[in-house]
This record gives sequence, C-alpha cells and structure tokens, in this order.
Amino acid sequence: MPSVAIVGASKNRGKFGNKAVRAFAKKGYVVYPVHPTENEIEGIRAYASVTQIPVSQLDMVSMYVPAEVGMDVFEEVAKKNVVEVWLNPGAESPELLKKGERLGLNVIAACSIVGIGMQPSEF
Repeated sequence: MPSVAIVGASKNRGKFGNKAVRAFAKKGYVVYPVHPTENEIEGIRAYASVTQIPVSQLDMVSMYVPAEVGMDVFEEVAKKNVVEVWLNPGAESPELLKKGERLGLNVIAACSIVGIGMQPSEF
C-alpha cells in the first residue's frame, strides 16, 4: 500500500488538510496525519512531526501549511526517504521550491487530491 504524510492535517472537515486525510484513506493509502498538537484525525493516529512517523520511507508528503512553515518542514522531510512532496495551492513559494531543489526533493506544486484522481468537493 502506498503511504502519505499529510502535513497540516486538521480535525476541521471543511479544511483541505482534513479532506486530504479522507481522500487518501479512501484511495487505499496508509495515511499519516501530521499536526503539532492533535493525537488523532479522522480516527487515524496523528504525529507531531514528519520525523516522528515510524517508517523510513514515504511515497508522498502532501503539504497544507503556509510556505514559511514549509521551510522548516522540508528539513524534516529531507531526513526521510520520500518519493514525492506535493505543495498544495497556497503552500508553495519560490523560496520553498528552491529549498526543495537544494535538498534534492522531488517537489510537485499542485493539488495532491486531484493528483490521486479525486476532487476536493467530494469531501
């Protein structure tokens, strides 16, 4: 099963960070919600940071945090073996894209929910 960390996961079902958790779970992904203070989101154990996720490789990291927060998160992501990092609309910036390139990350600036063949409006 493919795996995904949702950085900026939320308990608020109206937020894209929650819609992503539900969309990826529905598609059969092993989902790792990342939120600094929540213990679980949508019944799935949440982690305070990407580095706390108990696997050495992730197929995808999908980011729903402001670009300035993403600058720190990219440091964590670079410590994991990650195939793709998706910067969802509003999470990207030229500086963050440059940092991703410098760290050797495969960064995609697009909606990850659409990327897996779903629409955010379904959730």
